[in-house]
Amino acid sequence: MSKIEYCEFDDSALYDLENLIWIKSIDGRRVRVGITSILAYVAGKLTRVSIKPIGTRVEKGKSIASIESLRYFNVVRSPFNASIVEVNENAIRKPKMVNDHPYTDGWIAVLEIDDTDEINNLKPLDACMDELAAKIRDMHVRCFSAFPDYEMFEIGVECAAVLPKLNELVSKMEKGEVIHIVSDDPTSDVEMIRWSEEKGQELLEIRKEGSLMHFIVRKAK
Repeated sequence: MSKIEYCEFDDSALYDLENLIWIKSIDGRRVRVGITSILAYVAGKLTRVSIKPIGTRVEKGKSIASIESLRYFNVVRSPFNASIVEVNENAIRKPKMVNDHPYTDGWIAVLEIDDTDEINNLKPLDACMDELAAKIRDMHVRCFSAFPDYEMFEIGVECAAVLPKLNELVSKMEKGEVIHIVSDDPTSDVEMIRWSEEKGQELLEIRKEGSLMHFIVRKAK
């Protein structure tokens, strides 16, 4: 995996920049298709992934699936004229898998394409890194080391007052779930490091952007 502006991309995939999807050749005319980390973060925490059934014929640019969160709905478009020959049932059952692992377990479908020459219209990562970086900036995408299940925006609040709210939220979370906390308290990094050590929770990432501090915390116990 490579990172561009903190967003991960699979070095072995080819990219459809217009639709923000990737493909990997399996064998012959069969390719695996999924969404990029850009689209995963734009969508937010997915609550529903619907994939058209095996055997469905799809035209280039038409939908093979839809992705949905509480604030977002979009379709996953095929870069080829093709037939759907396999769908990821795990992504349907656990939609956030697509956020968490867009290039591996969170793939969408396997297509059997009509014309393998159309694969040449897609780009390898090393040929489109600048374009992907531009899309990340233009779309104001912010990727982190783990995709958050919850968000806490605590602007103008001292970190000491945030921690009781954080403790309450963590107590209601499942093990392995992730929180993104935003603070403008200049001492928040020290407070969050101390908190994570005392509570035994994983502080996965600290990122400073201007006057704001971003923290990614995973519930470890």
